[in-house]
Amino acid sequence: MPKKRIAKKRVAKTNPARSPKLSVDSDLRTYTIRDYRLEKPSFTLRQVRIGDEVRYEVESGDLSAATPPIRESKYLSREQCIEIYRWMLLNRHMETALENLYKQGQVVGGVYFGLGQEACSCASAYALHQDEWLGPMIRNQGALLVRGFSPADIMMQYMAKSGSPTKGRDASSHFGDIEKRNVVSPISTLGDLIPVLAGVALGARLQGKQIAVMTYIGDGGQSTGVTYEGLNFAAVQNLGLVLIVENNLWGYSTPADMQFRVKDLAERAIAYGIPGVIVDGTDACQVYDACHEACERARRGEGPTLIEAKMMRMKGHAIHDAAEYVPKPLFEYWKRRDPIARLENYLVNKKKWLTTAENERLIAGVERQLEADRDLAMNSPMPTPESAAGGVYCEAGCHEIKPKYAIPAARGGKSSRKRPEAAVHLK
Repeated sequence: MPKKRIAKKRVAKTNPARSPKLSVDSDLRTYTIRDYRLEKPSFTLRQVRIGDEVRYEVESGDLSAATPPIRESKYLSREQCIEIYRWMLLNRHMETALENLYKQGQVVGGVYFGLGQEACSCASAYALHQDEWLGPMIRNQGALLVRGFSPADIMMQYMAKSGSPTKGRDASSHFGDIEKRNVVSPISTLGDLIPVLAGVALGARLQGKQIAVMTYIGDGGQSTGVTYEGLNFAAVQNLGLVLIVENNLWGYSTPADMQFRVKDLAERAIAYGIPGVIVDGTDACQVYDACHEACERARRGEGPTLIEAKMMRMKGHAIHDAAEYVPKPLFEYWKRRDPIARLENYLVNKKKWLTTAENERLIAGVERQLEADRDLAMNSPMPTPESAAGGVYCEAGCHEIKPKYAIPAARGGKSSRKRPEAAVHLK
């Protein structure tokens, strides 16, 4: 496994009373960032201004490089690989349907796409156990499918239909299911899901269970203060947080190398004292293996992991953004690394796990499911005006909040306290 060695700044230890005779190498501290990638693309962009227009051009980098093969998974079986491939296809076809619905005026509000990021969303969520927790972001609709939401659920949500998960009260990706699917709703304030999921892991541990919890942050959102606070808390408390940093090269319209100075965002894991891993976000096998290992660490009580998935956002920030600021050669480069095409080639041509006919039947099955779900969403009624008054506030007795795993252990004795207790470290 290729590993990246990072040297920390040398700090000279000197005694002013005498001349030091220390070797500087004795003070050199090195860290390992595991890198699963089979290729390490690097491009330099320069900003070009023409009148009032600002755009970017590729200044350096090999745009003609051949697409690397899929890395062999250490953990996935044939059946699991095909299952992830199917989730990715469903993710892609659903977003295509959503785009068409938007153009037909059926969508209320905007749509956020994960085109080119299906491997990251689907393979990462696939690594979680059923009783573990996920906090998706706006481009992780594939992760929602893996966790049990149907395409109809997601399409009705964007169409604000009464049958949607929020009963028409929200027309975007802000929905979850804490009752059955263990999915925390996305939070628009970037980074806020990190301390929330850390809290979920802490709550499970107080109930006697070590679990993995997973959430995502983009390359731009990773610079927010709450990202630091949440990840630092998870590291200090040794909580089983798996943080996927989706480095899709653009923080809205700002290129990644104009957002931060480190070469790889995985390097930031060093500051928290936790493992940092880099994967090719278009390679489902790499994504799954890294997430599987991070989840296993979490279940053993070994704390959080930061995984940086590098890929390209193949659409604008949202459907209203044409992404004209992105150099066309970059789109062409990453189009050749389409995660679905790569996995299809791996399954059909390299591993021979699917014949051409079997692959065609699988794709046809996905299209049939998507068509049925689209019709269901289209035929679902809009919510009645009267329904807007209910379900806004949690009124007395509306539902009971119960421990998810077990009743937390409590000390015996009388409940009254005569003197304050010392602060408890929750580790």
